[in-house]
Amino acid sequence: MSQTATAVAAVQSNRAKYGLIREVNLTYAQAVERVTATLKEQGFGILTEIDVKKTLKAKLDKDFTPYIILGACNPPLAFRSLSAEPDVGLLLPCNVCVYEHPATHKTIVAAVDPQTLVDLTRNKDLAPIAAEVRGKLMAALAAV
Repeated sequence: MSQTATAVAAVQSNRAKYGLIREVNLTYAQAVERVTATLKEQGFGILTEIDVKKTLKAKLDKDFTPYIILGACNPPLAFRSLSAEPDVGLLLPCNVCVYEHPATHKTIVAAVDPQTLVDLTRNKDLAPIAAEVRGKLMAALAAV
């Protein structure tokens, strides 16, 4: 099995069936840098960055594991999605998370599974777009 095939195989759907998730052998900071680069390679830009750890400390004075939520957008695919279902904007951009698992201290990269857009909207016109986005997100996570 090639290294790329092994990496793709390492990307799993999570138990709740709404995300794609992968444990990586990188530090949290390295994983944030790498996933940002691999998303760019797949045509995604980062529209938002939410530093959950920093926000929870500032707002609640609570300590939390290193955790960032990246709002990733591939403009051509977003345009196609919004054209097929204007209200899908409620579910955009694609959230991609990088965090240190609190129990294992392993670094996790995860992305929303675009199939959930089809499931939530019940709009079959989104299915081929979601499949394309899913493939790009899987490739980005596998390349981390």
